Amino acid sequence: MAGQLSGTPVSMLGCDGREVELAAALLEQGADLRLVGFPADERLHKALHLRDAKEAVRGTRAVIAPMSSTDAAGRIAAHMGPSDLVIDLNEVLPLLPCGTPLLIGVARPVIRGMAAQYSLRLVEMAEIDEIAILNSIPTAEGAIQVAMENTAITIHSSRCLVLGFGRCGSTLARTLLALGARVTVCSRSEKDLAGAVALGCEVLPLGTLHSRWDFDIVFNTIPALVLPRAYLRRLERGTVIVDIASGPGGTDFAAAEQLGLKAIHALSLPGRVAPKTAAAILVKTVPRLLENLLGEDDHGSER
Repeated sequence: MAGQLSGTPVSMLGCDGREVELAAALLEQGADLRLVGFPADERLHKALHLRDAKEAVRGTRAVIAPMSSTDAAGRIAAHMGPSDLVIDLNEVLPLLPCGTPLLIGVARPVIRGMAAQYSLRLVEMAEIDEIAILNSIPTAEGAIQVAMENTAITIHSSRCLVLGFGRCGSTLARTLLALGARVTVCSRSEKDLAGAVALGCEVLPLGTLHSRWDFDIVFNTIPALVLPRAYLRRLERGTVIVDIASGPGGTDFAAAEQLGLKAIHALSLPGRVAPKTAAAILVKTVPRLLENLLGEDDHGSER
């Protein structure tokens, strides 16, 4: 069924299962899709499949990069195309007209810098409340699944530390409590600590983290180095760390390995552990977001 996006050229560069579902939904709304790194799915046969990302963005009204983002250099690793396919946003973004919406999960510094340099409308989808709050559910479940796969104890009665009490941290703490874990929340925000107390957690101001290390499982959601070697060396060797913060995470992973600690950087959990649910979130929100962004552009050009 055609919608407000009917005939609108939109480029999608790279994908996992979530973006495949989103592409199918955009095609149903009549979007003129140009896809790079997508599979030969029969639902996508009306889209233009290309190998060259630079060609795919010529004349486009918007660009959608994966929720899983890029590496530190700005290259998209998540795709379902040939193994030798390289999608480098450093080559693509300079070709986009000023004001073009660029949608991506989380923008690495190199992407933020280029978006500012070329006056693009950068939209970090992982920061949109509707997406982030809903995504926190499969993220929390996935983080707990990773912990369960890497420990020899139950979550019930385990001593869990949750670093950060934002959208993912609060959902994670609530889910752990429901499973019977003993949960300590660590944050620098007094408001967050008060919210954690109201939830039934113990609390630990971030500045006093060094005073406690008696945990079975440590979950980190803070995208800054909050678990340095000086703290890691205090942990018992059986402690498992599950870091879900965006790259490079908040753990000194090299130190953890040297100290014999199991530390897992668990990224893009919604797409890995609950792809159907994660895809439904994007299908619900992104077409409406695109309509709003492009509608603003159209109204601006009329003035």
